[in-house]
Amino acid sequence: MSSGDTALKFHALYSDHHGWLQGWLRRRVGHAGDAADLAHDTFLRILLTGRTPEAEQSRAHLTQVAKGLVIDLHRRRLVEAAYLDALAHLPPAQAPSVEQRALIIEDLLLVDRVLGALPAKVRQAFLLSQLDGLTYSQIAETLGISFATVRKYMLRTVQSLHAAMRTSEEVNRL
Repeated sequence: MSSGDTALKFHALYSDHHGWLQGWLRRRVGHAGDAADLAHDTFLRILLTGRTPEAEQSRAHLTQVAKGLVIDLHRRRLVEAAYLDALAHLPPAQAPSVEQRALIIEDLLLVDRVLGALPAKVRQAFLLSQLDGLTYSQIAETLGISFATVRKYMLRTVQSLHAAMRTSEEVNRL
């Protein structure tokens, strides 16, 4: 398919389904502004992947992409709320600037995505270490695994976080 055909196919998808998708999203999220943003992001994601669905699969494909974005929105809001709640306990002089908050929230979301992609025991080992302050020996005992396995899990998590941060920095430089 030529790039002109792809552009026409995408244009048809957008013009035929944008209104429907935005209405569907408005019913799901209850806010017209969020629905408009999510509809835009849905079409943008399809455009960037270059995989415009066939006409008979359009709504199913749009719905699948949009559902993922709705989940991302809810997850983002939970992370933001938890962070802002933690900030509320700081003295005003120690509170980060609005710009710093935005950067920190993006980093927290990145960490959340990376940890969410790890197997449950790997994620649990990391959280026991970082949030509960358990030693590797204590984590091994708690999870019923060897000390060496805990070390492997921690290394895997740190490598995953490092790779994600490096990728994020590269994208931000573009």
